[in-house]
Amino acid sequence: MPDLSILQSFELSEILSEEPDRCRLTLLGYLPSTWNASTDTENRRLRAIILIERNAFASEHVASFFNDLVYKAELIESTDIYSWFAAWISSQASEIKQPQGDVKINVICPATDVHVRKYTKQKSILVQETPELYRRIIAPYIANLPPERTRWVTEILAGRSEQDKVLYSSSDYIILPDMKWDLHTTDSLYLIAIARDPTLRSLRDLRGDVHLSLLTSIRQEAYRIVGDKWGIGRGGIRMWIHYQPSYYHFHVHIVNANHALPGMGMAVGQAHLLEDVIALLKINSDVFKVMDLTYGLGEQHGLYEPMKTAQSEVDWIS
Repeated sequence: MPDLSILQSFELSEILSEEPDRCRLTLLGYLPSTWNASTDTENRRLRAIILIERNAFASEHVASFFNDLVYKAELIESTDIYSWFAAWISSQASEIKQPQGDVKINVICPATDVHVRKYTKQKSILVQETPELYRRIIAPYIANLPPERTRWVTEILAGRSEQDKVLYSSSDYIILPDMKWDLHTTDSLYLIAIARDPTLRSLRDLRGDVHLSLLTSIRQEAYRIVGDKWGIGRGGIRMWIHYQPSYYHFHVHIVNANHALPGMGMAVGQAHLLEDVIALLKINSDVFKVMDLTYGLGEQHGLYEPMKTAQSEVDWIS
């Protein structure tokens, strides 16, 4: 029967695919003929595809995760209450200097009730937001958010954190790697463009006569950066704006187009492609002020209950 000793003789010829979101690699190479006793080839190497996928961590052992499994951890970055580490779960992986580590560990401390709700598994409903509901429910909700929610953004924009990671800076916005990215795997490349204007909170605030130059500049600089640094050409990145966003300081997500994101990040309704936003603003400068927006809301979101109740006022048919 095949065993580890035969696997150790695997000769890699090509990486067929990298799927960081699934923690999986697909490899093409060769194994010795002794792998399969049914073959009639002797002393020849057999072409083989090997899929390597990290198993889910056993929930019954997570209490001792950091004591029993993690061999080494290095701080990647820390901004306000957010920190993230690269960690190795074997000494050998550390010794061969796997730069991204075996696992990436994000820490939020101190975590607020809002963070707990955000990361709690939850059911979602689809809601329709009219301009009137925005004025009556959404705008007051945003206005009453404590400044601490976006202090980490302020720290970056003020030049007090993450400055060694900034890829582009102007009087209007900056571009830097997002904390979701491991900073190494190009297929999962994830950057963020953050506007400097604190009054620009979400998609609803965009006006064509004011913000088209900002959005087109972000698009242009994003392509220049990924082209110069990673050789990614036109059409090689996907850029979008979330609504509702995870934090209310305007930002644009910039991600390798081949990165299949898990979860709600690219869900229809929540993610609005930058190209489409620019096109709509060219047609109507006030389009996001006057149009209805339909999106999913998780039951732990602060807007869930008021928006769920308000749906009785919305005529979904007309």
